[in-house]
Amino acid sequence: MVRAGVVPGRRITLYSGLGLLVTAVLCVGVVGVFGVHRVFTGALAGAVAGVAVLVALFARDAIVLTEGAIYRRTPWHEESIAWDRVVAARFSLDEQERWALALDLAGGDEPHGELVLLSIPPVTKPVSGAYDLRKQEQVTEIREMLRRKRIPVTVLPEIAGALSTHWRIAPPTR
Repeated sequence: MVRAGVVPGRRITLYSGLGLLVTAVLCVGVVGVFGVHRVFTGALAGAVAGVAVLVALFARDAIVLTEGAIYRRTPWHEESIAWDRVVAARFSLDEQERWALALDLAGGDEPHGELVLLSIPPVTKPVSGAYDLRKQEQVTEIREMLRRKRIPVTVLPEIAGALSTHWRIAPPTR
């Protein structure tokens, strides 16, 4: 099983709003029940609950690649996509000049007929932190899954060169 996925800006805004709402409601509730001298306690309890809500929402929002199917999950819905709908995969530039690893799908109602698995900033140096290490692991795991499923992967030459040079990920051979 491989976890991937890009949370769209609209859902990030929604999740952030829900986290703030939980924080505010709990803070007001504590102050209302225990008095105005418990503002700090209410704010602290609200912040902890708000962060817990954010963690739960973002953890549930993912694309999960399994041997049987691809699952697109949100906190309220889960949809499966059969592997036979996947035509190809590509590692290219997206609208924000980030590197996007996407699956091209046949049929379905996905925007532009694609499912974006990763969107990462361009790699310009070796792995230097936890974020880089996690993204390197995700790229490797996704490529291994695509290789097992015999899905062709197209990688732009500059992306393949940077991945090979900085992250020691060999370009696909086909």
